[in-house]
Amino acid sequence: MNKKWTCHAVLLMACFAATAVFAQEDFSAKAVNLQAGKDPTNQAKIYVTKDKMRIESTQPNGRGGAAIVNFSTQTTDILMPDRKMYMEFPQGQGPGASSMKGMFHIGNADDACGDWRRITTAKPNSSCRRIGSDTVNGRSTVKYEATGDNGKSGNFWIDPKLHFPIKWQDSEHGGELQDIKEGSQPASLFEIPSDYQKFQMPPGMGNMQHPQR
Repeated sequence: MNKKWTCHAVLLMACFAATAVFAQEDFSAKAVNLQAGKDPTNQAKIYVTKDKMRIESTQPNGRGGAAIVNFSTQTTDILMPDRKMYMEFPQGQGPGASSMKGMFHIGNADDACGDWRRITTAKPNSSCRRIGSDTVNGRSTVKYEATGDNGKSGNFWIDPKLHFPIKWQDSEHGGELQDIKEGSQPASLFEIPSDYQKFQMPPGMGNMQHPQR
């Protein structure tokens, strides 16, 4: 599997770690990496429906892949089109699982701190506060500041119509959604192709086993 794609997909999934609350509107968007010193053209395409999300590589070499996040089953499937294979992980496991924090689906855009605390299993000395209304790429958002138990702070911007973060920023990482297009998404985007084989990843190991149907 393309290592660059793996890291890119995991970082994006970290930004969209799921709760049991689903998106309120179907939409597609371009996710752009705003990390300082990184190429802003490092992008991915995302597609969101009520209980699933697809993150798709847009690497110029065409060797990318896709990750399908199923919020109902709490699983993530990483697709490898060049090999017609996929790997499935429970949410919170798999490559880069320790990075799964920060961004999340929310139930109430005006009171997202409760979801933040639940997802990050925030410790007593962590904090979250609503800063107020803000505009990101022409869309109305609610801006929040969250501070972890290590004292590091970051901001996230929730789109109250989508019930989804459309920007996130801390001292080391950042990103935003651009070219947001609301509307129903094809069901096929969120399904594993029937001719793909499944790989099982041994716990704690990065090597793949032989494929199985």
